[in-house]
Amino acid sequence: MQQPALFEYVLRMADDSLILGQRLGEWCGHGPILEEDIAMTNISLDLIGQAISLYDLAAELEGGGKTHDDLAFLRFENQYKNVLLVEQPNGDFAMTMLRQFFFDAFRKPLYEALCKSPITQLAAIAEKSLKETRYHLKHSSEWVIRMGDGTEESHQRAQAAIDHLWRYTAELFYEDTIDEQLQAQQQVPVLKEIQAAWMETVKAVLSEATLVLPTNNWKFEGGRQGRHSEHMGYLLAELQYMQRAYPDMQW
Repeated sequence: MQQPALFEYVLRMADDSLILGQRLGEWCGHGPILEEDIAMTNISLDLIGQAISLYDLAAELEGGGKTHDDLAFLRFENQYKNVLLVEQPNGDFAMTMLRQFFFDAFRKPLYEALCKSPITQLAAIAEKSLKETRYHLKHSSEWVIRMGDGTEESHQRAQAAIDHLWRYTAELFYEDTIDEQLQAQQQVPVLKEIQAAWMETVKAVLSEATLVLPTNNWKFEGGRQGRHSEHMGYLLAELQYMQRAYPDMQW
């Protein structure tokens, strides 16, 4: 079942989930409070679970006999197609939560739209993942509001995170001929429509949090084409270590 365009589309989604899941997993044992340590670890597991389902579908679409482990662990840096946003370092808690919020606000309307996809496997993954993503968005939104409308320091840190991460958000809505081909076949949604819902959520939450959007229009892109930031190589070195050191190992 070789469907190159759909394979690439699903692979991008899987890579987003895997890399962000890996980043959140770095907080395990380091959360600011015990409850939040557990929450972030659980969200990490949700994202990695979504990645497994998406990689399984991608492997089937590629038709090369690969497994989700092959796609997750045995590719080089320039073969990953995740957006730059998800590979950015955790930084402080505000940076982590704003990164998560921007991503959650994107993934929720995307999954809602994909639930209507005629590709039954993709629609089923979206339906299951949407339940988790609604919680993820609620969790990150509440923290953004709490920090923005909290102390002077928490407000400053949250605003600094927005100012730093905003340049990476435009890539969430990157489209190329792959997207256009699938959109023409009405298999996936138009991302401009998803962007409108995303912006509505972002503006509503930041307004309640007394935080503001940057006025510049800087855009950092390249992840969808396999061009990553300097942080990606270090992340993959840790993510892939066991599989590279002990090939074909299984738990």
